[in-house]
Amino acid sequence: MELDKTTSELIPQAQANWQDRPEWFFNREHTDTYEQWYEGRYKRAEVWQKKVMEDLVSKDTRIEQLLEFGCGTARFTRWWKEIGIEATGGDISPLMLSQAVHLFDGDLVMADSHNMPFKDHTFDALAFITTFEYYKDPVKVIREAARVAKYGIAMGMMNRNSPKVVRRRIQQIFGKNPFYITATFYTPKKLIEIIKVALEGRDYTIEWSCTGLPKWFPVQKWSVPYGDFFGLYIQLNDIE
Repeated sequence: MELDKTTSELIPQAQANWQDRPEWFFNREHTDTYEQWYEGRYKRAEVWQKKVMEDLVSKDTRIEQLLEFGCGTARFTRWWKEIGIEATGGDISPLMLSQAVHLFDGDLVMADSHNMPFKDHTFDALAFITTFEYYKDPVKVIREAARVAKYGIAMGMMNRNSPKVVRRRIQQIFGKNPFYITATFYTPKKLIEIIKVALEGRDYTIEWSCTGLPKWFPVQKWSVPYGDFFGLYIQLNDIE
């Protein structure tokens, strides 16, 4: 008797899609090296990104626990406890979560950020770190975040006002950079415009800061919309 051949792939290559398009985080060729990338030349950038996010989120003393969506391998999710915040991770990619489960000792959930499987105000805050760029319906995602999070929404992402964005697009033309093909890069101003639509009628305040500046630059984070990365925090003021 001849047995049918089966594949051992967690996600068959033909099904490596989300939102009706192929995504790098559904491709093991890329997800298996994700942690190495952070430990290499991206290490210095990560340090300053965390400083920016800490400055923004720690000002809201109501935040004791949060949900980080698009947590990937739980790189940032593991870090939140260093600033006194208990974190839970969520992601759509089983490939990323299969690594996160070995690296993170907290709770993890596999779900779509457009439809979060949580009751209203389950967490004090919700965080998106270098993941919001990949959402096809950003307004819906922000509204979901404001439903699940009680006090605030933290966002950290690549800044469109950066020379590296041009370089990444050129790399894509030559097939050298698969990570940002489906990404939409925002500036702080553009993101705030989207937030205004998503949170119409809500009482909130916004603070943001940029980093990712050259080593020789006299400052490494500032409130000017230029730099490779910016962090933004939405403080929801209409909830006691």
